[in-house]
Amino acid sequence: MSAPVRRFLILGLDGGTFDLLDPLMEAGELPFLRSMVNRGVRAPLTSVYPAKTIPAWYSFATGRDPGELGIYGFTEPTANPGESKLVSTFRPTEAMWDRLSRQGLKVGVMNFPLLTGYPLHGFIVPGMLSERSVTFPKELRAEVEGRLGGPYPAELPVARENDRASWLALATRNVVQRGESAALLAKRFQPDFLFSLFRETDRVEHQFWSEMERPVEEIPDDLRGFWRAVDSACQRVDGAFRAAGGPAVTLVVSDHGHGSIRSDFLTNRWLANEGLITFREGTDITGRNLIARIILWSQRLGLGRLLAKPVADVLRGGRAEGLSHLLSGATSFEEMAERIDWRRTIAYSYPVPEGIYLNLRNPELSPDRRDGVIREIRRRLEAYPDARIEVLEPRHIYRGANLRRAPEILIRVDEMRTEPRMDFAYPEPLIRERPEFFYGQGTHRMDGIMIGAGDGVARGADEGPLSLLDIAPTVFEGMGVTPPPGLSGRSFGRRLGLAA
Repeated sequence: MSAPVRRFLILGLDGGTFDLLDPLMEAGELPFLRSMVNRGVRAPLTSVYPAKTIPAWYSFATGRDPGELGIYGFTEPTANPGESKLVSTFRPTEAMWDRLSRQGLKVGVMNFPLLTGYPLHGFIVPGMLSERSVTFPKELRAEVEGRLGGPYPAELPVARENDRASWLALATRNVVQRGESAALLAKRFQPDFLFSLFRETDRVEHQFWSEMERPVEEIPDDLRGFWRAVDSACQRVDGAFRAAGGPAVTLVVSDHGHGSIRSDFLTNRWLANEGLITFREGTDITGRNLIARIILWSQRLGLGRLLAKPVADVLRGGRAEGLSHLLSGATSFEEMAERIDWRRTIAYSYPVPEGIYLNLRNPELSPDRRDGVIREIRRRLEAYPDARIEVLEPRHIYRGANLRRAPEILIRVDEMRTEPRMDFAYPEPLIRERPEFFYGQGTHRMDGIMIGAGDGVARGADEGPLSLLDIAPTVFEGMGVTPPPGLSGRSFGRRLGLAA
């Protein structure tokens, strides 16, 4: 194939949201991103639901919705109750860079969640799903690490209250090194298409959202320094990519947005309370929550919060598993699955926390009963008095041949300000005083970001919302490549000023 009409760079800011970026840009903390907005186009970018990293980025990469991919979370069910396996790939569907590669265009992929790289016309440095994943070409990891003077950044470890300074310093260093690595490979390979993802943005937002939603001048210096590093890394990759010459477009996108989180909804606890999960005779789940009760009580008291934080760090780090079980017993769904009476249980939530599955092991749950059961579960959820619960049916929001792998229904609680969870850690389904020092301060929202600038991109005011599924067809149109048939999204090339 001849040279593309335009080269495309896509910078992924996991969890990026204008709610956070706009004040930082206005305050001059993010000069590169602000320059892109000033000379280009911006728009909210609506995610898929559940708005989780794996289904969202895989939908972005392929232009196919979760119903077509059969991917609804990080994991998917196995044949055994209480067991799941990691979602390892978006295949057999191809990503946009696969199609570009087959057309003879050189592509590069940095830090996309994959278990391993694979052959294409260009390079892949996987991220997230494997600590030491195999790159393509295989020798690329050694080359990158030689230039960095150490290992290519892995996923951030679990954050702990007592490790704030070192954890944020690591997050910032990871961002810098990811930018260096992407710039290095952009110069070496001169790809026609490059995707580079910064995962640390989402992790920092989860942990410190309450501090970042303050007025900019009140945001701690270490958090502002982190975002300045993100902005500089984006600028560095953009400069290296454009150095190869020719018309080029840069898109900054996120897989979903982010916002504050104050509450949790324990779906399986609710199902058990409603008699839809039945435990074996002799199983007691009412008195197994001592640690949970202590944590909820302690956060109401200043001294209690101070004492509970180091305890939470220990438990979160898994170093006191024996003590935790002694005081509170098994609480995860995986641990409780062996105590569930699967012959009588009607429904459960696992392994997608936003999903409720019918229990097909129940001999009385015949196919002709299932629709009625789903309607009754919907009625009870929508009538729940203490939270606003939306009930979504995958067949109504997705298309495709893999809906059979979806939960029967999906729930969205308090417009995603309350997070669904699958465990039995607390005595009641709804936790309105979420211990944020234990579970973090932020959670996902549907609206992510799209900022576009470059050759041929017309400067414009704020655009109306786009879909994450629109990115792939836009890239194909902008690069002059025929898209595959049946993509879920539509190109917004005309809104960028790219279409003929």
